[in-house]
Amino acid sequence: FTTWLTGSVPLERGVEEVKRGWVWNQFFVLEEYMGSDPQYVGKLHTDLDKGESAVKYTLSGEGAGTIFTIDQTTGDIHALRSLDREEKPYYTLRAQAVDIETNRPLEPESEFVIKVQDINDNEPKFLEGPYTASVPEMSPVGTYVTKVTATDADDPTYGNSARVVYSILHGQPYFSVDPKTGVIRTALPNMDREVKELYQVLIQAKDMGGQLGGLAGTTTINITLSDVNDNPPRFSKSIFHLRVPESSAVGSAVGRIKAHDLDIGKNAEVDYNIIPGDERGTFDITTNEHNQEGIIILRRPLDYETRKAYTFKVEASNAHLDPRFHSFGPYKDTATVKINILDVDEPPVFSKPSYTMDIHEDTQLGTTIGAVTAQDLDAGSSPVRYSIDWKSDLDSFFDIDPVTGTISISELLDRESIAQHNITVVATKVNNPVLTSRVSVTVHVLDVNEFPPELAIPYETFVCESAKVGQVIQIISAKDQDLPMTGQKFSFKSPQEGLKILTIFFLNLDNTAGVVTLRKGFRRRTQEIYHLPVVIEDSGLPVKNSTSTLTIRVCACDSDGALLTCNAEAIFLPVGLSTGALIAILLCIVILLVIVVLYVGVRRQKKKETLMTSKEDIRDNVIHYDDEGGGEEDTHAFDMGTLRNPKAIKENLFRRDVKPEAGAIPRPAIASQDSADIQNFICQRLQEHDGDTSAPPYDSLATYAYEGEGSVAESLSSIESLTGETEEDYDYLNEWGPRFKTLAGIFGERSESQTDITSTTSTTTTENKH
Repeated sequence: FTTWLTGSVPLERGVEEVKRGWVWNQFFVLEEYMGSDPQYVGKLHTDLDKGESAVKYTLSGEGAGTIFTIDQTTGDIHALRSLDREEKPYYTLRAQAVDIETNRPLEPESEFVIKVQDINDNEPKFLEGPYTASVPEMSPVGTYVTKVTATDADDPTYGNSARVVYSILHGQPYFSVDPKTGVIRTALPNMDREVKELYQVLIQAKDMGGQLGGLAGTTTINITLSDVNDNPPRFSKSIFHLRVPESSAVGSAVGRIKAHDLDIGKNAEVDYNIIPGDERGTFDITTNEHNQEGIIILRRPLDYETRKAYTFKVEASNAHLDPRFHSFGPYKDTATVKINILDVDEPPVFSKPSYTMDIHEDTQLGTTIGAVTAQDLDAGSSPVRYSIDWKSDLDSFFDIDPVTGTISISELLDRESIAQHNITVVATKVNNPVLTSRVSVTVHVLDVNEFPPELAIPYETFVCESAKVGQVIQIISAKDQDLPMTGQKFSFKSPQEGLKILTIFFLNLDNTAGVVTLRKGFRRRTQEIYHLPVVIEDSGLPVKNSTSTLTIRVCACDSDGALLTCNAEAIFLPVGLSTGALIAILLCIVILLVIVVLYVGVRRQKKKETLMTSKEDIRDNVIHYDDEGGGEEDTHAFDMGTLRNPKAIKENLFRRDVKPEAGAIPRPAIASQDSADIQNFICQRLQEHDGDTSAPPYDSLATYAYEGEGSVAESLSSIESLTGETEEDYDYLNEWGPRFKTLAGIFGERSESQTDITSTTSTTTTENKH
C-alpha cells in the first residue's frame, strides 16, 4: 500500500496553524469475493493520530455504511458483501478525521476511489445468434458466407479475460472460420445443392486467448446452398403413350408430359416444343407455369375413320441458362409422344355447313324447293332421319321428307310479307337418337310481278296562262311494290290520242317522265282544270300497268313563271311564302276575328241590360233649371226638347220600367205630319197608349218610324225585278274604260260559253252605269 500525505489546514481562528496529513493505503477490492469474513480493503490514518484514541474516522459516499464500513478508531475499511465489476467497476467515497471528544474536524474531508479488480468470470456471447446465411452451390473454396461476432463483458484492459478466439466445433470440412475476425468461408469445392442443401455449423468463441481455463460461448449458423442452373431437364421416359377420343374439342388439352429438372425456381423453368413431323399441325404444346408440365393441345378436329394414330417428338429445354455451366452439356432433352385416336359414336354430318334455296312467291303447295344431305361417318353407318325445328318455322311454311331430306312448301309464300325464311333442319341417327346435328337453311322468296305500278305521290300540277308550247310543267315518277331482280323499269304514256293540249314524254335516265304543253293560250276563265290520264307500265313478267289521272289547274303566273293564283275570282296568293307561313297568317287572322266577335257580343250584352237592373232609375232623372217663364202662352222661353230622354231619341228601345207587350211595341216614325194617313197613324197610337192600363203614372216619350206610301220614284229594290232568259251583248263594257276591263272579260267569256244571265249580273251592270 502507498502512503498519501495531505497538506496543512487551519484548525480554528486564534489557534496556531499545524501542518497535518492523511496516511492510508491504495484501495483495491476483488470482485466475486466468496470468503466468510468481510473483505479487508485498506486503512485510513492521519499524522494527528498519536495512538491515544483521540481521533475518530468517518466515511461517506457511494456504498458507505452498506457496502463499505470503517473502524472509527483504527481507520480500517472492509467490504461487507461480494462485488461485481461488470455491474459497477469503482466506488467514490469521502473520509474525514475528527476529534473524538469535540467532534471537531481535524483535517479537511478527502475523496478517494475503491476499484473493483476484474477476474475472468464472463464467457463470450453471440448476441445476434443463431445466424442464417446462404451461398451459391458450386462456389469455389474461400467464398465468403457470413461473419459472426462474440462479446465478453470482462475488462479488456486487464489481462486476457476479454480476448476472444473463434473456432468451428461442427461443420468441417465444408466451411472454415477466421479465429480473429469470425468470418465464415467455404472450405470445400463443388458443393451441390441437389446433393445437400442445408448445412448447420457450430462456432465457438473462447476468451483468455483460447488458452486452457478460458471461458467459451457457442452459436449456430444455418447455411443454405442457393440454386444455380447446373442441371438440364430430363424426361422420365423416352416414349409417352396417350389415348384421345375423336370427339375431343379443338383447343382442349388431350394429354400431359413432364421433363424433370433438379433445379428450383426460374432455373427449373422448362420450354416445350414439338419437333415438326407427321403430326401436321394437329397438336400443339404449352407449359404449365405452376408445375412445369407440358400440356398437349388439340388444334384440328380428329377423325378416327380418317386417321387412327399420331406420333411426334417433344423437346424440353431450360428457359434461363447459366454460361458458367455450358461445359456440363446441352440443357435439353427429347421424348417421343404416340397418340392413339379412340373411336366415338358421332352425330351425322351434313354435306354443307349451310344451305341456300330460292323459290318464287305464290308457288303451288307441295313444290320441292331443295334437299339437305347428312350421313353417319362412323363404322356402323347408321341411317339418318330429317326434321325441321319447329321453333324456326312457327307458321309451318315448309315440310321435309324424313328419309330423303327434300324440303317442300306447305303454305303459300308472299315476298311482300316475308322475303326470307331461315329454318333449321335436324338430322338424327336411327340407332342413337340422342346424337343429332343441325344445319341452317335460308329460303329466298323470289318476287313475281303481281302489283301494277302507280304514281309515286299525289301530284299538284298547274299550268300558267302564259305557258309556251313545249314547256315542261311537271316531272312525274312511279313506284311498284314488286322487286324485280334487275331493278324497276317504267314506261309512261297518255291514252287520249285526241288531246292536243298536253302530252307525256320519257326521261329514261332516272325512270321519270315529264308533262309538256302542246299549245299556248290557256285561260282559266274558259277551262280551269284539265284531267290527263297517265298509263304506267312496268317491265316485269307478266307486264302490269295502271292508269292514273293527273289533275292540272290553270293558274295565273308572273313574268318569271311564279304562281300567283289558281282561282277564277283572281284571289291573289302571297308569292314567295311557304305553306307553313300561309297557315300561320290564316291562323292569326282567325284568332283576331274571334276576338272581335267576342268583343262585339259583350258590348251588345251590356246594351240589352234592363233599366230595373241598373243602379239608375228613370224616375230619378229630374232636370233642374232656374229660369222664369212667361206663362202658359210662352213656348219660346225654354227649349222643351231638353226634357226628352236622349237615349229614347237616339235608340229604339223598349220601355225598361214595365214588361213590353204587343200593343206597346213602338212603330216607325212618321215621315211627314201633313199627310192624312200619317195623322191617322198618330191618332191610333195615342189611343192605344191612353188605354194602356200598364202604363206608369208619369209622362213618357214614344217615337215611331213610318215610311208612308205612294213614292213617285217607286221602289229601287231588286226583289221585284223580272228574271228570265235574255241574251244581251256586253261588248259595250270594253268601251267604258280600264276600270271595266275585268268585268268585260268576265261577261265576254260567259257570252261565249253560256246564254243564261242572272238577275244579279243585270243589277251589277245597272249599278256600274249609274
